[in-house]
Amino acid sequence: MSMQVVEIDLSLPYEGRGKILKSILEKAGGKVKDVHFFPPNARGLSKVRLELMVSDAQRLVKELESIKNAKIKFKILSGA
Repeated sequence: MSMQVVEIDLSLPYEGRGKILKSILEKAGGKVKDVHFFPPNARGLSKVRLELMVSDAQRLVKELESIKNAKIKFKILSGA
């Protein structure tokens, strides 16, 4: 099965981001290529950009839609 590079942009509460990120990485089941953490804004929301190598991007996207308290955007960058 071919691997795909997926970029995920998250906007989530700064206080709970560790728990949410752990959940995402467990569901991804792939390798982390890159992570960028941005400081929280005035409303306490922190942005995180992840680049992951996954075998089934569509499955990952469906699972990510179920996560509460996070605003998620994603794009498939390439098939590796």
